[in-house]
Amino acid sequence: MTPTITVLERSPDGGQGLARDMPVRWALEEAGQQYEVRPVSFKAMKEPAHLARHPFGQIPTYEEDGLALFESGAIVLHIAQHSPGLLPRDANAGARAVTWMFAALSTIEPPIVEREMTMLLERDKVWYTERLPLLDTRVNDRLGQLSRRLGDGEWLDGEFSAGDLMVVSVLRRLTGEDLLNQYANLNAYVARGEARPAFKRAFEAQLKIFNASPKD
Repeated sequence: MTPTITVLERSPDGGQGLARDMPVRWALEEAGQQYEVRPVSFKAMKEPAHLARHPFGQIPTYEEDGLALFESGAIVLHIAQHSPGLLPRDANAGARAVTWMFAALSTIEPPIVEREMTMLLERDKVWYTERLPLLDTRVNDRLGQLSRRLGDGEWLDGEFSAGDLMVVSVLRRLTGEDLLNQYANLNAYVARGEARPAFKRAFEAQLKIFNASPKD
């Protein structure tokens, strides 16, 4: 059965592939898995039909043969567990890849998103100019640790895996920013991820949805 994923019909990122459906699309493309999409508006995400799929009213969701999932990391892990190429066959290497998936979402991403939200929602607050450098430091600490671990490697643990897919997806939130640009190896790492044919197919597919959606 062809899986169906729920995606934003018009992401606020301007079609740059930063919405949560992008890692899922990328994983499906890496797996060579055909899939269908169900575009939803922000209004529709809060309605009962979507809340039945995602109790928090967000995207993405994944449905296949009676299975319904939400949370991008859980969906990517499910795809990886059933597809060659996203998790190494060696059990220990596969476990390490899963570890990097969790690290991407639980350790690397939170300070990046906190900084994004502060820049978006708190610019007019009296504490903004003092708070932002603290958030920059937290993000920079994580990037420095990741940069040292990656070193001059192509991927985090030998061959490309779902762990790299999730880490690259998180780092893309900093594309073009000085925080990421100071780490040449991380910039090159993100570029390698974006150069993968599966990523390009996923990016073009989500951009097509964005461009075809009604303008506000």
